[in-house]
Parts: sequence; C-alpha cells; structure tokens
Amino acid sequence: MQQDMRYVYEVYKQKSFSKAAQALFITQPALSIAIGKLEDKIGMPIFDRSTRPISLTTAGRVYLRAIERTRALEQDLRHQLDDIRELKRGEITIGSSHFINAYILPRILTAFNQAFPQIRLNLLEGSSHAMAHMLEQGEIDLTFSCDDCVIKNFASTPAFTDTILLAIPGDGPRHAQRERLTAADILAGRHLDPDCPSVDLTDFAAEPFILLRSGNNLHDRAMRFFHRVGIEPAVKMELSQMATAYRLAEAGFAATFLSDRLIAHKNSRLSFYRLAAPESRRSFYALTNPKRYLSEAVQQFISLMPQANTI
Repeated sequence: MQQDMRYVYEVYKQKSFSKAAQALFITQPALSIAIGKLEDKIGMPIFDRSTRPISLTTAGRVYLRAIERTRALEQDLRHQLDDIRELKRGEITIGSSHFINAYILPRILTAFNQAFPQIRLNLLEGSSHAMAHMLEQGEIDLTFSCDDCVIKNFASTPAFTDTILLAIPGDGPRHAQRERLTAADILAGRHLDPDCPSVDLTDFAAEPFILLRSGNNLHDRAMRFFHRVGIEPAVKMELSQMATAYRLAEAGFAATFLSDRLIAHKNSRLSFYRLAAPESRRSFYALTNPKRYLSEAVQQFISLMPQANTI
C-alpha cells in the first residue's frame, strides 16, 4: 500500500494525528505535512479537523474505501503467494475474547505451530462485536462467535461447544443438595448426562450475583435465564472477564454463571448446578470473511478446531 494511503488509514484508525504518528514512528508535523500535501493534490480535505475526535470528510470516506479495497487486494495476494509456498511462510491473525484465547485456543495454537512452524500466529483480544467488525474490515483472518446475529454475516464452520453452569460459593443451599455438582463431577462430564438433574433459578432468587457486562454474550444469556422465570437478579458486581467472576465466586463474593471450560481442577470450592434453560448450551463457530480469499493456512487452522471438543 502506498505511503499516503498508510498515513491516511492510520489517522482514520487512531482518530488522532499524534497517536497515528506514534504508531507510524514519525513525527506529528511530518505526518500533518504529508497528509496536507495529499489533500492539496486531490483538491479537497480528507479529514474534518474541527471535530473531536477528527473525522472523515465526504472525500475522505471515498478515499478510505479505495484504501480498504487496496488493503484487501494486497492481503489476498499475500495469502495466495503464501499458499504457493506450501505454508512455508505466511501469517494468521486471530481475534477473539479472553475466554476463547485463554481456555479454548492454547492447545489448538500449539498443534498448529508444531505442524506449520513457519506460519506466524497473531492473537488479538476483545469483545466478539469488536472482533466481528475487525473481520469485516479485513484486519483479522478469523474469529469465533456463538451469537446468531453475528454468525449470519460471515462464512461459518462449527468449532466447539460449551455449557453454562450456575456456580454458588461453598456447599450451596440445603434445598438443592440433590442437584449439586462438584468440580470433579464437571471434569468427569456428569453435567452432560441427560439424566443429570437441573435447577430452577427461582430457588436461587435471593442469591447476589456477579454478571458480565451488557453486550457480552454470557450477560445476555444470563438475563434470559432470569427473565424466563420472572426474576430480577440482585447484581452485586459486573465484570468484563468470566475468569475474574470465577475467582471472585470461589472467594465467596457472590454466585455467577460459568462455562464448563473454565473448570480445570477438582478441588474448586464452588457448587455447580446444571440449568434447565436451552440457552445454557452454546455452539461456537469459526468465522471468516466470505468476501476475502481464504488462505490454506486459515483452512488448516479451522480443520484443527474439532480437537477443541476433546480437550
């Protein structure tokens, strides 16, 4: 991509000349001069400098679309050339949530690296909606989602499943001892047995809860769990990461909802309960951009995903 295009795209991404200059490793005056010359050349401003943060003008939006087409062509060309080299060079950029990056992908990434050691793996972290936007913009090659509203916009391949459990500090209430599961039960897969008893959240209406923040898939599901039985939960804290909620619940802070994929040790001090709600079972898909060239490296990575359900 031409230098002028790189400069404009970085300012657009950072919404700031100073931040863009830092990212480009040049001085802010040099960046401002370069973009000023480009604007003189096309006879129109690209950025509206009167807004905070700065924004694109109408001409700037047209110029940005040309940049995005150029970036897409260059990336597709690079991927195709990498495929010709038989996966001896190249890279994959994967973007996903902390939960998936930390609890689902490590063994898959390791297996891929062992099979294709010359392929560089880049791992980004953020919300599923942010990653979907980056996939649409061509900034990443692959992401994951269990949200139907996101999945429908991309090419999708089944990747892995998980089950959401209710986690209560300590031994749990006396009236729910028959349904209580230990961490050892979860690790043994007892909660997946069709005969495993489930609980009604109305029995836990008095519990204070830790929830993930609005916009997170697990927050949305948790609220559906509650509203299905007519409960307005007592939310004691909202967090961004499920792993943090797990640690707080183990410390006795409050109840929460956890993926069975987080349970790694049988000596957890939490009591777990299977939920009757169908939303407690999540199916995640590997998502790629159908408008972009799907490299052999990405296809090989996706082919390893069934291993995620055996880990």
